[in-house]
Amino acid sequence: MLRITRSDQNGAAPSIKLEGKRLEPWVEEVRQLFVATHGVPFPRLDLAELKFVDGAGARLLRELVMRGVHIESCAPYVAELLNRAPDPNH
Repeated sequence: MLRITRSDQNGAAPSIKLEGKRLEPWVEEVRQLFVATHGVPFPRLDLAELKFVDGAGARLLRELVMRGVHIESCAPYVAELLNRAPDPNH
């Protein structure tokens, strides 16, 4: 199961938080959240509570990073999949 939470705080850049496991069934839904902003991606993506990422999910996350989406937090497992330094808080 995957939980997707969108945050639009006053004055702050919007973000998307993904929690749970397995992205494949929700890859298109997550991609559409970023496309639905008229071509301007959300600048922040919180992956701190994402516990497992399958192949399709890893490809989507790499694609979003390449498009300029900023990952603000992620567990070491996810950081390794994305080839980035892990969040020291996890």
